[in-house]
Amino acid sequence: MGIVAGLDSSPDFTRIVVCDTDTGAVLRQGYAPHPVDAPAGGGRPSDVDPQAWLLSLGEAAGGGLLEGVQAIGVSAQQNAVVPLDAQGNTVRPAMVGGDKRAQVAAADLVDALGGREAWAQAVGCVPQAAQPVTKLRWLAKSEPDAAQRTAVLLQAHDWLVWQLLGRPARRTTDRGGASGTGYWSAATGGYRPDLVELALGHQAVLPEVIGPAEAAGTTPEGLLISAGTGETMAAALGLGLGTGDAVVSLGASGSVMAVHPEALMDGTGTITALADATGMHLPVVTTLNAVRTLRGAAELLGLPDLETLSDLAMKSTPGSHGLVLLPYLEGERTPNLPHTAGTLAGLRRESMKPEHLARAAFEGMLCGLADALDVLRGRGVEVRRVFLLGAAAELPAVQAAAPALFGAQVVVPQPADYAAIGAARQAAWALGATQGTLDPRTPPAWQGAAAQVLEPGEELAVGQAVRQQFVSVREQTHPGAFRS
Repeated sequence: MGIVAGLDSSPDFTRIVVCDTDTGAVLRQGYAPHPVDAPAGGGRPSDVDPQAWLLSLGEAAGGGLLEGVQAIGVSAQQNAVVPLDAQGNTVRPAMVGGDKRAQVAAADLVDALGGREAWAQAVGCVPQAAQPVTKLRWLAKSEPDAAQRTAVLLQAHDWLVWQLLGRPARRTTDRGGASGTGYWSAATGGYRPDLVELALGHQAVLPEVIGPAEAAGTTPEGLLISAGTGETMAAALGLGLGTGDAVVSLGASGSVMAVHPEALMDGTGTITALADATGMHLPVVTTLNAVRTLRGAAELLGLPDLETLSDLAMKSTPGSHGLVLLPYLEGERTPNLPHTAGTLAGLRRESMKPEHLARAAFEGMLCGLADALDVLRGRGVEVRRVFLLGAAAELPAVQAAAPALFGAQVVVPQPADYAAIGAARQAAWALGATQGTLDPRTPPAWQGAAAQVLEPGEELAVGQAVRQQFVSVREQTHPGAFRS
């Protein structure tokens, strides 16, 4: 019937997909890196001129990519905050990423409100270095003049939507993006301006939170712009997640999130209560050790890459001949053991073989993530399917062990630009709701992600035994680590 576009402005690049409004089939796509210089020591910059995002957007949309498009959705990196003055100009470059410099500010904020539980009750999360609320505290302490001139606060997707609409007086955001700021509560659906003041030193204008199917506005050319959202929420929408679905993301660290009908307030701060892009909730639990566990094991064994580690692990058997690795190499956040180290237990003469250590690394990583899944299950979150994301999800040793250790069907989607696809799906929803062809409570039914589906099958009992072996060692080494 028509075509819509979704753009994802990630930390490094802009990707645009143009999709069929009815099916979600990707018809065309564009890509451009952000014109940003890497810092001298490597890694990503902490400060970025947001004009770089617009330049890369323009380049990605070149060659008539958006011709015939009726609506656009915007997904963008979470945690980036753009401070504007009263005239709408940037006070300083956008503060992006998980900035180490903000760690002291995070601890300051936790104390200022009366501890972790006070924050968890207020907004469903405890300040972390990356969050906008923490960056505001850092700004107030480190650049007081810039903080004083800050009159308006936008996140990356809010700023891009505002620019696409020609910088109107009305500025908007969505529940998903707002839920990651540290000054909006997914449970109450409202801002906490007092927390902005606590962090920044004074009040600031915050964007209006609009509904999942609402449009932020229409460009002078008649192009509808949807609410936009954060990358995590857009990817969930692009994957087609619903109740009963969880996502386990395998990066250097790991994260587990699930779709749930209500916000989960957690006094320990283990669960971060995010909102999704559909009106539901996305409780998230993070671990500090996922693929870094595998990389550490590969280096210890003198192996060149994770594929070789996986091949070696497949020569062992479930349970790794009694070898158990607690993978807390960087300390751990779930369970909350920030100052601990990893533990290798069950060393016997017959277990001291490279293949058993390789297998124990995979099982330890997955059991650590299963612990995070169980935090959500323990709060009544239903988990029938687990979507496994990240390059490591393709490794045979991961796929062999994950379904039985997670106790659920595991879905490994084919690599695709799910955040951009989710943004396009949001655009199709806003377009349909505006035209009266779609229910504003239900996103359009697009075809699901192409994926490999793995069942626990007969391995379930074996997996649960391996998991019990891991839990026993964890309880022995760190008694009561999961008690609140």
